Amino acid sequence: MRKKKSNFKSLLNKYLDIKGLDIVVLLDNGKEVEIYKNRKLVKNEIVYSDKHNKELRIPIGKIKSIDLYAA
Repeated sequence: MRKKKSNFKSLLNKYLDIKGLDIVVLLDNGKEVEIYKNRKLVKNEIVYSDKHNKELRIPIGKIKSIDLYAA
């Protein structure tokens, strides 16, 4: 199970570095979060800025799935 988590984290980090991708994160509570350009992976959280430049964080453990879209 640990290998699977590290592979997901590694792949997620690669996708977050690609600035031309829009990322939609589906959380385990059913909420969808759209993440645009200002994003990075810090430890076990996705850190990003919303439209008002407020810093928000999503723990990796709460992610159910991720959809990627070319912008």
